[in-house]
Amino acid sequence: MISEFEELSDKIDQLAEMTQALRRENAQLRQANAALVIENMSYQRKLSEAAGRVEALLEKIPALDGDAEQEEQPENEDAR
Repeated sequence: MISEFEELSDKIDQLAEMTQALRRENAQLRQANAALVIENMSYQRKLSEAAGRVEALLEKIPALDGDAEQEEQPENEDAR
């Protein structure tokens, strides 16, 4: 019966060690997650800025195409 108590005591010690190890790992994972959240926010901000720049460039393209069409129209009329 004493050996059963010793086995139980050993298992309780192992459980306590595993609990502490899991708590340390959990804390590390929370820190890593927080760092990744910050990194993700930074990437989202950069992506948003890049999308804004692309949209601004796209808005300029139709104006350039419109100017080119206006220049081509007189040439097409002269060719008739």
